Amino acid sequence: MDFKVARPDVVRAINQRWLLKFWKRHQGTSKVPQWQAVEAENLTRVSTSLSFLDVIGKGDAARFQIRFHGGMIAKVYGAIDCRGRYLDDVIPAKNHGTGLAPYFQVLRSGCPTYTIHDVTDRNGRVIHFERLLLPFSHDGESIDRILAAFEFICEDGAFDSDALMKMKTEPPAVRLSATIESWTMV
Repeated sequence: MDFKVARPDVVRAINQRWLLKFWKRHQGTSKVPQWQAVEAENLTRVSTSLSFLDVIGKGDAARFQIRFHGGMIAKVYGAIDCRGRYLDDVIPAKNHGTGLAPYFQVLRSGCPTYTIHDVTDRNGRVIHFERLLLPFSHDGESIDRILAAFEFICEDGAFDSDALMKMKTEPPAVRLSATIESWTMV
């Protein structure tokens, strides 16, 4: 997967933009913000579309263990409770390339990563699957946690979200993959 460098305004969803600003505000002089900032923030209004993952291992051998999966995320992946499971066990094997590459990009770059994929529901409607990944740390340097924010948008309006990410026979079509590098908050 090829990740372009992008500005923060590439992120379209309001909740994801808010989370990106939250991440930047708590970064300070550290490489990445400390996870304690997330624990202190009330994220309940957006929690249904969030996932928190622990990074287990280093580099290409890293795995991503799901600590929390919001209700909407569980619904689109067709699993009620993913806590404690590894992301590579939840994402269908045929989608590992496009599904896991953004998480590894976060580890390599230390920067937020944003992707948009197109998937279709049971009725053939195109849904834009927008994912913002934000790296966090307990020490401000080593990335050991990732906050993932998801948005599913259908220009036709309502769509069938049940097991949406498990229905495809081929990986989702990549519309955009970007690393959001350092910027100054306005």
